[in-house]
Amino acid sequence: MSGANDPRAWAEGAEEDFLLAKSAFTRRKPLVVGACFHAQQCAEKYLKALLVSRGADFPKTHDMLMLNDLCSAVGIFLEMDARHLNNLTDYAVRTRYPGNEPALDDAKEALEIAGKIRKFARVFLGAG
Repeated sequence: MSGANDPRAWAEGAEEDFLLAKSAFTRRKPLVVGACFHAQQCAEKYLKALLVSRGADFPKTHDMLMLNDLCSAVGIFLEMDARHLNNLTDYAVRTRYPGNEPALDDAKEALEIAGKIRKFARVFLGAG
């Protein structure tokens, strides 16, 4: 099974991003942009792991709401708030451009959302 078709490969990448997000956030001087970006990446990769586990195709996208809708379409119901998913989506690109950086509270929320998705996905995939 190639990495792109292996939910475990997606989950491993998600775990690395989760650890990077936590590490960036818990520094003496938090790296807020990095924490938000990696929290988004963690959540995105876990949603894609869920889709792969069901053999579902998905486009190359960072759109968390779309990925959640695709999960619902194959019977995986995360019950996430659309506002939270949209906030995470923004961190995939917004964090790459100066001038509209997220705040410390944004990073905390991003980690909490990613943590909820991570917990659900790990149980669903039998990893946690």
